[in-house]
Amino acid sequence: MAEKLRSGYTTGTHATATLVACLSEYFEKKRIDTLEVVLPKGIVATIEVVREEAWLFSTIKGDNDDIDVTKGAKISCQLGEQKPESLQQQTPSLLEIQGLKLYVWAGDGVGVVTKKGLKISPNHPAINPTPLEMMQENAKSVVGNATGELHAVFSVEDGQKIAKETANAKVGVLGGISILGTRGIVKPVSASAYIDSIETEIDVAAAFDESRVVFTLGNTALDYAKEHYHETSIVEIGNFVYDASARLKKHNFQKLVFVTSVAKMTKVAQGFKNTHNKFGTIDFTELREWIEEALHFSLGDEEFVTLKGVLQSLPKEYHEPFLRFVTKRSAYVFEEWLRELEVEVRSVELVTLPNKIIEELKW
Repeated sequence: MAEKLRSGYTTGTHATATLVACLSEYFEKKRIDTLEVVLPKGIVATIEVVREEAWLFSTIKGDNDDIDVTKGAKISCQLGEQKPESLQQQTPSLLEIQGLKLYVWAGDGVGVVTKKGLKISPNHPAINPTPLEMMQENAKSVVGNATGELHAVFSVEDGQKIAKETANAKVGVLGGISILGTRGIVKPVSASAYIDSIETEIDVAAAFDESRVVFTLGNTALDYAKEHYHETSIVEIGNFVYDASARLKKHNFQKLVFVTSVAKMTKVAQGFKNTHNKFGTIDFTELREWIEEALHFSLGDEEFVTLKGVLQSLPKEYHEPFLRFVTKRSAYVFEEWLRELEVEVRSVELVTLPNKIIEELKW
């Protein structure tokens, strides 16, 4: 029997816990080391916190079986009566809790949004709406009928270093990580986090320019795209070709550019919605049929297990026609997917590397 995978709690859940601990000490004179946080779906999470000093609590984001760069991060909240100083330039988020106005700030290691297209508008702390709502809801019972103003500064130890392993800088979140979470729980080994990242990058690209979005698959494709397109328009999609395409639906991009290697392009041409090897390998029988029908060339009875082997057996004068055929066929697959998804895009431009074969299709 397979070992059960461990789930965990989001940065938003942990940040909420530190805030509630601070508020409990401020209003109720309680020094808490463990508290319960109510998540969006009504689930209750038990989070351990540590009192660092008066109105300053921290917690360690727990381990789980997800691919999560924030595991083990120390998240802190410091509560104060005065506007904080010496922070990066920003506009605080405002939580109105009963009669209390609570201003939320990004401290050391928490990013500030600088580009349009994210769930938080520019110049505000990179603390997403759901964590802010969790903070507001969980604080109500502690705050009671209190009035006035307070300031909460959230920090993440080594947050700027951790952020280098994320797409934050690319999407305009500067100074550290984002405080995230839509359900409060981190699902183990899930593709959802990566797809959420893709969606965020698409949102930023749309806010920058809806005339074109550029999908890249692979490091070589990314390098090519950076040389030919504005970086804000570029979205690294991993192997999630179809899922990334589906995230275009809420925007009005005029053109989709897709850049990848000949091997990945061949998989798309064969209809692979995800090009990871766990979803299957190239169908060489079908590939052989394509070459015979489109190029009028027979590969004989030789068996192939790699595309490189096919290209080595294919005379050089057939290489470019073959690559153009695969690229064009992939364009028609994209057209079919985008129509199926009811995406507004009506033009695709595909680039197959390393030969830089470019094919465009409009409909």
